[in-house]
Parts: sequence; structure tokens; C-alpha cells
Amino acid sequence: MALGTDAQFDVLVIGGGINGCGIARDAVGRGYSVCLCEANDLASGTSSAATKLIHGGLRYLEHYEFGLVREALMEREVLWQMAPHIIWPLRFVLPHQKGLRPRWLLRLGLFLYDYIGGRKLLPPAKSLDLTKDEAGKPLKAEFENGFEYSDCWVMDSRMVVLTARDAADRGAYVRVRTKVTRAERSTHGWTVDLTNQQSGEVDTVTAKVLVNAAGPWVDTVLTESLGRNGVHNVRLVKGSHIVVRKMFGHDRCYILQNPDGRVIFAIPYEDEFTLVGTTDVDYADPSVRPQATAAEIDYLCRMASEYFKEPLRREDVVWTYSGVRPLYDDGASAAQETTREYVIKTDGEGNGTLINVFGGKLTTYRRLGEAILERIEDALGKKKPAWTAHSTLPGGDFPVTGFEALCAELGSEYSFVPPEAIRRLARHYGTRARNILNDARSLDELGRHFGAGLYAAELDYLKREEWAVTAEDVLYRRTRTGLHLTQEQRQDVEAYMSGGN
Repeated sequence: MALGTDAQFDVLVIGGGINGCGIARDAVGRGYSVCLCEANDLASGTSSAATKLIHGGLRYLEHYEFGLVREALMEREVLWQMAPHIIWPLRFVLPHQKGLRPRWLLRLGLFLYDYIGGRKLLPPAKSLDLTKDEAGKPLKAEFENGFEYSDCWVMDSRMVVLTARDAADRGAYVRVRTKVTRAERSTHGWTVDLTNQQSGEVDTVTAKVLVNAAGPWVDTVLTESLGRNGVHNVRLVKGSHIVVRKMFGHDRCYILQNPDGRVIFAIPYEDEFTLVGTTDVDYADPSVRPQATAAEIDYLCRMASEYFKEPLRREDVVWTYSGVRPLYDDGASAAQETTREYVIKTDGEGNGTLINVFGGKLTTYRRLGEAILERIEDALGKKKPAWTAHSTLPGGDFPVTGFEALCAELGSEYSFVPPEAIRRLARHYGTRARNILNDARSLDELGRHFGAGLYAAELDYLKREEWAVTAEDVLYRRTRTGLHLTQEQRQDVEAYMSGGN
């Protein structure tokens, strides 16, 4: 969307991760004029590198973060109903490891997990006999007992993009690959320079309230764009994941306890794979793109191999990804002990207010947005009711139990599209899959097929509606089709996104 010089906004949000997009969506939905700026692609940082869970955080109970866990548990079903195409229930298998947490403690933790968060739709926890249950078959014989409980799975980067799409549909200006290079406060608010990272063109706009939701770069924004030296608010912690070929045949995932006090997950991923993660390693420089180190890969393989009959080896890994969590620095001695609570700090009042966001989780982004809007309303003097709890994200306007019915409807309307492709489109776009398929009556009308059910019509849609520019935007953030394509096919997508045929 074009943006002229000297445009005026009530709120300018820096950061196109889940927090920034959630704040922008909530604000524009309450009638504020909003501009959202992201220096790279939407969800190109922390928000596309998560473990893909909408969860309360069972292990956080050990650190007595009951408020965080309760808030997150209450959000699971709210978010599921907002976006049932990209969020769905997942059952977690927790094998009991002798010598670690005792069974009574696990049972108590799961009892609290079930009942402090207002669970209504998700099934409760139960005990498992792993010598008889299918979930025990991939595990070593020593694991005889365990538990099973509920959380949810999410396509993390799609949740970000759909949140931004809804904000734009409601009137927000969403500027990707646009960096805030200067922000100066005056008696009238903020004067902000927005620099296009591709063309170098600079727009100067004004805003009454500035929200710094830049994630790992929150301190960088304060230093480089606002000229504040010596700031240190976040502790950067890298989490790495590995993707391997499918390790088990059922649709449940595993949460595995480790002697170092951490847990890792083994999660069914993209039908053909298993996702294993994550690590917790202190990280120094957010300007350097994080990558999984050999030591982290070996750690995840070693921890998983403690449980599964078939050991994981480094050569089994087909893909890795890493993200940096910007945790509020509370002085904890170990990375895994640092608080996962979000922290909000306000600087100034009225026009010229600066709101900084530190930390946060995918699961609690909507509640964080509401907390930020309270600060914005205090600054600007407008009060409007919260609204996002009963909203839907684009494509999510169907019941949480209606996904199979949606697939059947789309399959009937577009019978020429293979069922597996229909299912993927429904998972990614929900009811808006029709905006891609449109009036097509044959596969030829969808344009070139790049593989894995990815057609030119979808690429065109992603460029037009979801701010996609590069092959990486499409293959690893808007979709995960990159895992299913050959190197040559991925290069073909890159050429098409660059303007080729």
C-alpha cells in the first residue's frame, strides 16, 4: 500500500513478528490509524522459528510461573477458535523417566495444567501403559509408563502473516522491508523516517504513539533509531530445531525429559517428517542470522536417542532452523530459567509516548496486544472495548470441528485438484483457499506446477495478498513446501518470484 510523505498516524508499530502484528491488528480494530513497519519479511525472525506450539508451558510450572501458565492455557482455545485452519489440537505423550521427576509430581503438574486454565474443548490428561499403547512402540522397552495431555499446534509464521493481513484489511498500513531509521520525539508526537530496504527511498511520517515490538532487535531500535546509548533490556537465547524423516506412525507428539532439567519435543511435521527441538543457548548478536551448530544438532540427536529405539544421527537431519528469543533479562543464571513473561515499559505520556515490549510468546500475543492497547488508550484518551477474543483470522471463519467438512466442500467445488493439494490449501488458507482457486476449472488454469501441489496461482496470491517477495518467503514462511521440493524446483520458484516464468 502506498504511503505518502508526512502521513500521520495515531500508532506506529515497529516489528512484524507476532507481537507487532497483533498490536497493529488490535489497534486498527479499535479505530486508530496504524502503520506497521518490518525491516525484513513478516515473521522472518523469532516468530517463524518456534517449536510451533500453542501451549501453557508445562515445564514453566517448575519455575513457579503460574500466572504465565494460566494466561497461556486460557488462550489455547481462544486462538484455536480464531484460526482452526492453522491451529489444531495435539496430544502430548510424556514418558516417565526413572531417576528424574517422580510420577506423583508429573501427575500433580498435569492436574494443575488441566484445571487452572479453563479447559473446555480439549480432552484432559490421562495415564498411559506404554507397554500396550501404540505410543510406546517407538520407545525403548524401559519406558513402561507415561502420561498424555493436550495442547495445540500452530503454523507459526502463517499466524503472523494472517494477523497482518487482517490488520491491513481493517485499514492498517503494513510496510515490509521497511526500516525505521530515525525516530525523534517532539511536543506533537514522533517524527519517523521509514527507509525502504530495497530502493533506499525514505518516507517521513508522524505518529502520536510509537510501539517498539522489534523482538531481538528491541534494544537495537532504541540505540540506532532513537539514539539511546547503554540500553540492555533483553537476554537473547537461541533455540535450534532439527527436522528428520518420520520417526513414528501415529499423530501424537512426545515431550521428553532430560537430565539437564530441560525438555525436548518430537512432533509430527509436514506429514513426512518429525520436528525435534529445542535448545536454549545464550546468543550475543541479533544482527547475525542464527544457525544450528554441530553441538546443538548432536545434543538433540543424543537426547532423542535416550528414548527412541532407533537412534538419531547427524546424517538423519534433513533441515535445521534456529531462532532467537528476546527474553526480558531478569538476571537468571541459566538461559532456561529466564522468565518467559512479557514485560511492557512506557516512556512518556500523551502524544510522544513510547511503549517497549520485551519478551512474549506465540500463545499470549493476543493478551499482550490487549495490554499494549490499555497503554495506548491511556496516552490518546480514547477508550474502546477489547474485541479480538471473539474474532477470526482470515480463512478461519468455520467451526473448530469443521476442517474435514471444509476439505470436502473444497474438494467438491474443485474436483480436478488432488485431495492432498486441497487439504494443504485448506490448512494454509482456510476458506480463503477459494481466493487462490477462484474460477479455475482445470489444473492448467492454475498455471505452472512447481511440485508439492504448489502452482503459479498460489505464488501470485502470496505476492499480491501476503507480501511475499522471495522464494524463501513462500517456501519456508508462507508455506513449508520447500521441504518437499528438489533443489531445482526451489530454484524455479525463486526465478518465478524474481519475475521469470
